[in-house]
Amino acid sequence: MAAFRAISLLHWKNTLSALSALIPGSCALCHETCQQAVCPACHVRYFHRQPSRCRQCALPLPPGAESPRCGDCLRNPPAFDMAVAVCDYAAPQDQLLLALKFGHQLALAPWFASMLTESILRQTSFELPQLLCAVPLGAQRLSERGFNQAIEIARPLSQQLGVPLTTQLFHRSRETAMQSSLPTDARARNVKNAFSMDENQIDAIRGQHVGVVDDVMTTGMTMHEIATMLKRFGAATVSTYVFARTLPHIN
Repeated sequence: MAAFRAISLLHWKNTLSALSALIPGSCALCHETCQQAVCPACHVRYFHRQPSRCRQCALPLPPGAESPRCGDCLRNPPAFDMAVAVCDYAAPQDQLLLALKFGHQLALAPWFASMLTESILRQTSFELPQLLCAVPLGAQRLSERGFNQAIEIARPLSQQLGVPLTTQLFHRSRETAMQSSLPTDARARNVKNAFSMDENQIDAIRGQHVGVVDDVMTTGMTMHEIATMLKRFGAATVSTYVFARTLPHIN
């Protein structure tokens, strides 16, 4: 199975390379001319070193950590069982997310997905989900932005991993403020009961491992609320897949 995933990822990368060769561009970080979303030099500089991360919340672990989970997850574990992140939400990698979300540079989404696929496949004893979904936007924000960045990442991720994607599993039942705009103690209240299952999809998740995709995880409250709801309706395991993870000192 792992070999099949690796071949699938290689095929996807070759396809991206072939397409990008036809459309000369520039690196999204250094702006030097290249035929990838991020040039090889920036890839090595900003993404080559991967810190050990908590298996459950994806925050970096301290050097020499004896447990695969951080102290917070051991004391007060979130509802989701595992989290994978490509990088920290910090300069300059954060500019890539801003370019996608607010700069409408949708061509970055497949590259995010390929980086996320690599991070998922690097996990020890990983188990792929049986179903992927994406964190939904509220109707107002979707109308304003014109697209859901989480779905834009989830579509190519689904193809690369060979895991089916559903975009109708659940929806936001009310508009919420952006988590990053709120103080930490207000974020749990902001997303409490903010999501509703599509009752036609309940049978699809019963006893299943569900993967939830988003661009960035800030405190994990949104993912915790989603995982709580999915498990209430019968999901056995919930994993979260994000491109970037916000560090606690800048929450």
